[in-house]
Amino acid sequence: MEKHKSISVVGLGYIGLPTAAVFASRGIKVIGVDVSRHVVDTINSGAIHIIEPDLDMVVRAAVSQGMLRASLTPEPAEAFLIAVPTPFLEGENGDLHEPDLRYIKAASESIASVLKSGDLVILESTSPVGATELMAEWLAERRPDLTFPQTHGEESDIRIAHCPERVLPGQVLRELVQNDRIIGGMTPRCSRHAIELYRTFVDGDCVVTDARTAELCKLTENSFRDVNIAFANELSLICERLGVNVWELIHLANKHPRVNVLQPGPGVGGHCIAVDPWFIVSSAPETARLIHTAREVNDGKPRWVVKHVFDALEEIVATGVGEEDVVIACYGLTFKPDIDDLRESPALQIVTAVAERFQGTLKIVEPNVDVLPEVLSNAVHVDGEPVDAHLHVILVGHRGFRTMPRPNGKVLDFCGAVENRLKRPS
Repeated sequence: MEKHKSISVVGLGYIGLPTAAVFASRGIKVIGVDVSRHVVDTINSGAIHIIEPDLDMVVRAAVSQGMLRASLTPEPAEAFLIAVPTPFLEGENGDLHEPDLRYIKAASESIASVLKSGDLVILESTSPVGATELMAEWLAERRPDLTFPQTHGEESDIRIAHCPERVLPGQVLRELVQNDRIIGGMTPRCSRHAIELYRTFVDGDCVVTDARTAELCKLTENSFRDVNIAFANELSLICERLGVNVWELIHLANKHPRVNVLQPGPGVGGHCIAVDPWFIVSSAPETARLIHTAREVNDGKPRWVVKHVFDALEEIVATGVGEEDVVIACYGLTFKPDIDDLRESPALQIVTAVAERFQGTLKIVEPNVDVLPEVLSNAVHVDGEPVDAHLHVILVGHRGFRTMPRPNGKVLDFCGAVENRLKRPS
């Protein structure tokens, strides 16, 4: 197998930067491309702009050895990996979420001018079915002098494939290497070239399929998780209505050998699980009924949490404390524990809604971010616990929250960091 000598990774975020760093650590020169000057300058200085365990050491070594360099503009390479965001656009009535492919299109058009015969282009961005074919069309429009798989099949000048990432934040470097990869080439030859590339560092299996199946596979994985989380979140609503402790209920139900109910939370966040199921719904709205309902359950959970926060506030005010004198402490802003990622975070959505209406002092306990979002500029940022407050709202199960003593005052624990630990039967 011939080793690639140069790779370009377009999009240096939570997936692109670790991927670029792993390739560079295997002795391949990597040109990282990003539209942010801050990101480019940070990486070229040997530092990183995101939190991911051990990534800083890998990037520092790769940059110092001359194997990784960031740029604002694409440069020639043998393979191009596109790892840019794929958000969704709200429908006119807010009831239909359409995939937004403008970042993929912009990335495709940016690399078109530096493509040459024999190059490989891989779309890693989580995408709706058909996005890889669209990318190939956008490239062909910009480079009519080259041939592409949609018109020339196995004999095309450019090889194109889809290979979705499937890593867990906080464990990205390990899972990039160990996890299986789904390789969806537009032709068998495209798949073979993609496998040769990923075999540079992947120890897991590289499983070949077509591009559309690869696209739907990633959406299916995240929709499966979303549906199961929705079941747990709906259980928490039912338990609250019936006066049952949800943490005890799930613990007992999971003693059945074929039952594994997940833990409820304040909603679902992140750029994957909170977004990807909508790509399936938008492509088949009449038939994706269960997936659609799960999205509605999980998207509705933050509103339920906000209601309970203000119900608790009313109880405190009823004891004679003026609202302006009440202190509320909210624990966690990120979309999951022990990371700095705020994308689609239900905790951030909840705290923002509380801040808009609350007249007292709002303390936000979030040790994983250095600066609060501007929308929370009037809140007090606390990077550790314990915190003095009338009401403690626990939204994210960060490591420190799971081991801290139960706070003094009223506690609303929406992720089980305290209540699940204290109330779960042995």
